[in-house]
Amino acid sequence: MMVPTQSDVLLAAQVHVQYGGKPAVLRGVEVEIRRGEVLGLIGQSGSGKSTLAMAILGLLDRKRAQVKGAIEFDGSDLLQLRERELRELRGRKIALVLQSPLSSLNPALKIQTQLKEAWRAHARRSNDDCQKAIRAALESVSLPSSDEFLRKHPSQMSVGQAQRVLIAMAVMHRPALLIADEATSALDVITQAEILSLFRELNRNFGMAILYISHDLASVAGICDRVTILHGGQIVETGATAQVLTNPQHEYTQKLMAALPKMPAVKAAAV
Repeated sequence: MMVPTQSDVLLAAQVHVQYGGKPAVLRGVEVEIRRGEVLGLIGQSGSGKSTLAMAILGLLDRKRAQVKGAIEFDGSDLLQLRERELRELRGRKIALVLQSPLSSLNPALKIQTQLKEAWRAHARRSNDDCQKAIRAALESVSLPSSDEFLRKHPSQMSVGQAQRVLIAMAVMHRPALLIADEATSALDVITQAEILSLFRELNRNFGMAILYISHDLASVAGICDRVTILHGGQIVETGATAQVLTNPQHEYTQKLMAALPKMPAVKAAAV
């Protein structure tokens, strides 16, 4: 296996997060994301997965959370940036897709209005450029770009369509890193498979690195190049997906694999 060079590394984090006198949520967590790769972050609820995502985005409450360490992204330490500088990065170079699309979208606004706001947050070009970008973003996630669709409100769409709209908003500015935090857990299995395939297409077509956060080992195995296992606020295992999931070394990873449901044998009906 080739050792990645410094230029291959898009993000390198060494993070410790604690709230007041409570036990640390993240304890010296070290994560590396390479340019153009899909990295899976696996862990049970409460392990600190979303805390790491919020730390990368600079969205932890700085008055309550004590964040120590460094998060080097494309040459800058995100923990040293001011809020104004972080706002310039969010949505433009680092984007986020959350679990519940119908909660993330504004129910009172048309899809077109919300996509326009996402575009204009980081672009000052003409209205014609904005419309072209919106239609291109929708087409990139296999959604119609017709005026009829753009006039819809979130409640007029399926959950799968709403999730695709969220992804379109996230990739509109072609970010270098997309963070998908449990982005498929609210979907049925068929829609989940479609969204996973979409993430892989975006990764291939745009060279976009993806941090795919999930507790679903099956989905992680389907799209991730490497996986990192988070347990109790610490990284316990990292490696190529096939290597970690077929030959886990850490006791916790072994327990995760052993807990996977097995399909029961189906008996043929008697004729």
